[in-house]
Amino acid sequence: MAKAYLQINTEIGKEKEVKEQLLKIKGVKSADLVTGINDIIVILEGRDYEEILNTVLTKVRSIKGLSKTTTNLVAE
Repeated sequence: MAKAYLQINTEIGKEKEVKEQLLKIKGVKSADLVTGINDIIVILEGRDYEEILNTVLTKVRSIKGLSKTTTNLVAE
């Protein structure tokens, strides 16, 4: 099992809408609105890192209102 933390920035006022869409994606274990540089922190799990990358590229980044993602793969 592979795991990643996604740091997500949204367009102003779109945080809750983006969070709702993220929670519909297979593998998303949590999506929390946060303060600071990022708007949302996501825990994403997949069969392997290739599956995580595919999910980020094809599903996460296609969400309207999302402006930037940073993917942090868990090393251990």
